[in-house]
Amino acid sequence: MCPDCEDFARTVLLLGQLALYADMAGADLDFVDVVSPSLAVSLPEPPPGTFPGDSDPAEDF
Repeated sequence: MCPDCEDFARTVLLLGQLALYADMAGADLDFVDVVSPSLAVSLPEPPPGTFPGDSDPAEDF
């Protein structure tokens, strides 16, 4: 796996785990509120082939 692919996969996994944690009873939602944006911003460019060639995320805004 390429280094960028590994970083992308790891960050997406962490975001998913954080979302699961946020849904648990007794979760520290202040922690979730602080960490989730930082993780999202740290996402590298998606690896080539992650999205169809004709998709442009910038067009969705």
